[in-house]
Amino acid sequence: MLRVNEEIERHIKKLILPLQDDDTLLPILKRRLTKKEYKLLHMMAANIEISVQQEKLGLEQESYEKFKGKLVKKLNQEKLKQEMMRG
Repeated sequence: MLRVNEEIERHIKKLILPLQDDDTLLPILKRRLTKKEYKLLHMMAANIEISVQQEKLGLEQESYEKFKGKLVKKLNQEKLKQEMMRG
């Protein structure tokens, strides 16, 4: 089962309030992430193998790691975290 909020919680360093449910969270993410970042987050939440993720995104190993790092960095931005949290 796809649980995007659980996947995000794994990558956020400091979270003060719990994240909103997936129904509320997905439109926020769709608006704030690129299509490729959004697709990667979905694949990570669905526990799809890294090699399959790389193939679907058209990325080599090194490029994939950099891209994933950028996504995690974006998820940790305060403005986005505040928008994703309940409160």
